[in-house]
Order: sequence, then C-alpha cells, then structure tokens
Amino acid sequence: MRPREDQRQAAGGRTRPGVILALMCATQFMLILDLVVVNVALPTMQKDLHLSPPDLQWVVITYGLTFAGFLLLGGRAADLLGRRNMLVAGLTMFTAGSLGAGLAGSLVPLVAARAVQGLGAATAAPAALSILTGTFAEGPARNKALGIFGGVAGSGACLGLVAGGVLVGGPGWRWIFLINVPIGIALAGFVLNGVPKGERAHRGSADVLGAVTVTTGLLGIVYAINKSVNYGWTSPTTLGALASGAAMLGLFVIIEQRVAAPLIPLSMFRLKTLMTANIVAALVMGSFFGMAFQSTLFLQQVLGYSPLRTGVAGVVTAISSVLVASSIAARVTGRIGAARTLVIGQGIAVSGLLYLSRAPVLAGYWSDLFPAFLASGIGIGLSGVAVQVAAFTGVKNKVSGLAGGMVSTAQEVGAALGLAIIATAALARSAELTRAAGSQTAVRAVAQTAGFQRGALVAAGFSIAAALAAGLLLR
Repeated sequence: MRPREDQRQAAGGRTRPGVILALMCATQFMLILDLVVVNVALPTMQKDLHLSPPDLQWVVITYGLTFAGFLLLGGRAADLLGRRNMLVAGLTMFTAGSLGAGLAGSLVPLVAARAVQGLGAATAAPAALSILTGTFAEGPARNKALGIFGGVAGSGACLGLVAGGVLVGGPGWRWIFLINVPIGIALAGFVLNGVPKGERAHRGSADVLGAVTVTTGLLGIVYAINKSVNYGWTSPTTLGALASGAAMLGLFVIIEQRVAAPLIPLSMFRLKTLMTANIVAALVMGSFFGMAFQSTLFLQQVLGYSPLRTGVAGVVTAISSVLVASSIAARVTGRIGAARTLVIGQGIAVSGLLYLSRAPVLAGYWSDLFPAFLASGIGIGLSGVAVQVAAFTGVKNKVSGLAGGMVSTAQEVGAALGLAIIATAALARSAELTRAAGSQTAVRAVAQTAGFQRGALVAAGFSIAAALAAGLLLR
C-alpha cells in the first residue's frame, strides 16, 4: 500500500494530512498557551478579585488536577466515542470554561471555570494526538509530524509568556481567557469540516467513577496542604481534608480492582521502571512549576515588574528548554542513558534553585535571576526527554499508549502537588516574618523575599529527590 493511501485509510477516509496537522498543532498550541499565560496574570488577578495568597494557588491547581485526573478517561473516550467527536467536545468545553473564567467576578466561579477548562483539555489533548498518529503512516512521515507537533508546545510556551504580558498589561487579565473563545469556536468548526469521522466508535465501557474518585482524592490532599498555612497540620480542618482525600484515593484503588476497563490496570504498578519514571516525572514537574508560580509573584509583587516584563524575563527558560530538548537531550540520553541524563539535568536545576534561594529584595535580573532561569530551562529540557525515554524502557507495545498516559498524568499531578507544597512553604515563611515584624510595605517585601527563598529551597529538595530516585532506581 502506498504511503498516501495508508494515510487516507488511517484517517478513515479522504483527507488532507497537512490540514489535519495544522489543526492538531493549533489545538496543542491553544492548550499550552493557556497554561503559560495564566502564570503571568496571577498577581493582577489576585489584586482585582481580592484573592488571598492561598486562594490564588487554586487558579492553577484546579486546572492541573482536573486535566490530570481525566486525561486517561479522555483517551479512552476517544476510542469509544470517536476521536473527532471527542476533540470537538473537548474544544467546546475548553471554550466554555474560558468564557466563564473571563467573566468570573470572584474565586468560586473562576475556579469552577478552570475545572471545566481542565476537563476540556483532558478530552481534547489525547484525541488530537490520536488523530495525528492515525493520519500519518508509521515511519518518517509520522515522525516528522510528531516532531512538528512537539515543537508547537515549546513555541507556545515562549509566545505565551510574552502574549500573557501584552494582554494583561493591555486589555486586562480577563482577555487571557476570553481570547480563547473565538479561537476555540473557529477550531471546532474547522475540525468538523476538515477532519473525517474516521473509524467507527468501539463498543466498551469507560471508568468514569475511577476518574472522579482519583481527581477528588487529589483535590482533598491539595486542599489539606493549602489549609495547613492558616490552620496548622493538626487542626480538624486540615486532618479532615487529608482523611477525605486519602479515603477517595483508597476508593479509587478498589474501583480499579473491580471494573472491567480500569483507567490504570493495577498490573501496571508492578512495572518498576515505569513507576520510578512516573515518580521522577512528578518530582521534576513539581519543582519546575512550583518555582514558576513563585517567580511570577516575586517579579511583580517584590521587584515591581510589569506583566510584559515578567513574561519577557521568563523567555530564557522557555527558549533554553526547547533548544536543549530538541537538539541535545536525545543525543545525551542515547549516549549515557536516561538515568544519568536525569541526574545531570536535575543537578543543573538544583544549582539554579540554590542560586535563587539567595536572591535579595532588590534582585537584579542579570546578576541574580538570569543564571538561575537559564539553568532551569536546561534542566527541564534534559529531564523532560530523559523521563519519557525511561518510562518506555521495557514496556510492551500493547500498553505503550497507557504508559505514555500515565507519565503525562504523573507530570500534571506532580505540577499541582509541587505548586501547593512549595507555595505553602513560601507562605508559611512569609507569615512568620510578618507576624514578628509587622506588615509595613518594606517588611512585606522582605517577608515575600524570604518566602521566595524558602520556596526555592523546597523546590531544590524536589529536584534532589528526583535525581536520587533516577540514579538509584532507574536502570
């Protein structure tokens, strides 16, 4: 069969692969862009909606945990209900959530809208990737398409930082969400017209209850971490949330043992290399996203950076990570192995975080921040590729898709949990100094800087743990 005919058959009918590639890349770009631009807008959002520092975390965490909790279900739904159908459904939910977030006037509707966005992203992302791999025949054509698809994520991260600054500094933070509305509507329409229906939907069941219980359980754990700042770890509020979260995660395990088509067959947990890679992935992303959150607040609230200047300041991390991931990481991993590459990558990240932990109140960008931001980009560029290679080592082809979904889920969960833990540690340190010295403007800046330094040290702990796990447990 000729490659062109192979591509048509894979898509389930006559189509234009170039158009499909463009649409799937546009979908990926929108999802990545939204993830990045929100960070730049957080300080302005906090001031406008009168959010407390602990509440501000939920704008990011809710999206991440909902995305992670329903990602595997989204992939299963694409197989059962049709890939194009689920892509359009995901884009519709994401667009509706974006509209709700842009119009939100307080924390509760904003967080609810972010949950809808996360659910939409979890539905759209696996469907888009599945459509892409089904359109292009295995071999050079598919590899090239996947390379372009992956490159879009990096460019989305770079552009998102600057675009976020432009939007927040111009029409306002609400437009980081509202701009998705016309784009999402247009994309859904183009997908309906440009992507064939493909194969018939398969018959089977989906583990909705498993997705709900694991997401609820993780939210309970994060809520407990969040509330520990104000109530302490031994308070009934914190312990109750912790117990509820643990109970829901326990229920998830019971459900996975009994349902016909579990989200994650428990046999997957016996694959040592895969599970170690998942743990490392969670630690790596927890460190990276936790400090990205703290850096945004430090730059704007302590150093007085504008949203645009904040976005531009972070571009070095995005560009260095893309360059390292695309041109160096695969070569290094192939030569010395995934474990050693992870140790090197996280070692570089630790050096940058320790450098950040000494940042003064009047930190200079080139002297105090730039070297650390560059190290962060190099570290995540090396580690992101190496952890993917490690995850698929020794995994059979028939479960490779599930293994990839598990790593993506671990990354999202790790990002959310890491953000919560690092932010909580930073807030606790700031609160200590504020209680001791008062809440004057100068004292507040010193307290926030001390919190930022503490957060950097906790993030370094995450990266050290990731390096140790990779070096000692990965083969």
